[in-house]
Amino acid sequence: MERARVAVVGGGPAGLMAAGALAAQGCAVTVYDAMPSVGRKFLLAGRGGLNLTHAEPQDAFLGRYGARRDKLAPLLAVFGADHLRSWAHGLGVETFVGSSGRVFPTEMKAAPLLRAWLACLRAAGVRFAVRYRWLGWADEAAQSRLTGGAPAPEAASADERQPRHQRLRFATPEGERFVEADALVLALGGGSWAKLGSDGAWVAPLRTAGVEVADLRPANCGFDVAGPAGTGWSAHFLERFRGQPLKSVAARCTDPAGRVHARAGECLISATGIEGGLVYALSAPLRDTLLARGEATLELDLTPGRSLERLAAEIARPRGSRSMAAHLQGQVGIKGVKAGLLRECLARADFDDPTRLAVGIKTLPLKLVATRPLDEAISSAGGVRFESVDEHLMLRARPGVFVAGEMLDWEAPTGGYLLTACFATGLAAGNAAAQWLSESP
Repeated sequence: MERARVAVVGGGPAGLMAAGALAAQGCAVTVYDAMPSVGRKFLLAGRGGLNLTHAEPQDAFLGRYGARRDKLAPLLAVFGADHLRSWAHGLGVETFVGSSGRVFPTEMKAAPLLRAWLACLRAAGVRFAVRYRWLGWADEAAQSRLTGGAPAPEAASADERQPRHQRLRFATPEGERFVEADALVLALGGGSWAKLGSDGAWVAPLRTAGVEVADLRPANCGFDVAGPAGTGWSAHFLERFRGQPLKSVAARCTDPAGRVHARAGECLISATGIEGGLVYALSAPLRDTLLARGEATLELDLTPGRSLERLAAEIARPRGSRSMAAHLQGQVGIKGVKAGLLRECLARADFDDPTRLAVGIKTLPLKLVATRPLDEAISSAGGVRFESVDEHLMLRARPGVFVAGEMLDWEAPTGGYLLTACFATGLAAGNAAAQWLSESP
């Protein structure tokens, strides 16, 4: 049995932020992580340029969190985009705002920030234990054997279901280890990128402990399209356009409640469908529509700078001996992957009528039949419901246990919003755990 004043399980941004907050208030902190080193998903996020946060106005920023805006707003008021930039500057990492409003470190890399952060945490006395995979609570293991894996009876009070100290189980290369702590912060990530530690294995022990956990679902993910022979593109289209970017387009979809969602940007033709930033921005309503109806339609506007009337008039101009492909390229700039998509998705008869073809170009329907697997997603939705934690992010079923980061049931698009909320919830959980310890007998 090992001993820790506070155990933080998970060495990503939320867990490290919680550890720093606890150490700053004099707590002895040990961070446990299943990987050989901490911050692995954070480093991956910075591979193409670490997008820390976003500089858009606060109201628009908060709107990116959708249904969980009200839950996250108080936490983001304490540690939002400006606080995150100031914090990075305090570690010696300067930032800048890109043309899209996204905020990056000047060096565009995650590694220098992580190195400076870990050095600061170690200087504050934070200890790290790697290759420690959390298995749950020792007392819950006994409960599970007695009840066949059922949650603890709801009739029992929280104090009856859980001791004051946390008795934790970990799998390590040397075998199972037990850790006893006075408080626990769980920051184990969501269910995507299992190879980096975010595998969602924590769902089972939390449900066994009586915590309500929404099923983990892909977020910021790609989708499979319905093809001519089932799922995916035709062989001809795939051979020519797999991996091709689809630029300067707009997209729209309608969610199960009838709300229309629209974005402009670019995306990518994948082996089985479509992915990329534009698709990720609409992934939540598309996924929810798939779950509700079994399919969803993504409408693409291949010429967002042209009106339908102008487009139809340009297509209707005489083309003489030119092929339709040459005519579209010359008149409206449709070529390459855009031209391929039209042939893939529209009926042959549509090309004989300028108005129908113009409508197809402006509202090209892609029938989506499935999300890509959870482990391929950039992030995940679902997790510990906010109804299962109090206003300090402490589990109602287990006093002294705080939850942070993607383990909580919220989601956001890419663009710095994911990281910002992970930092904010981590700080809130760490501060709340320190406060709870100071008030405990």
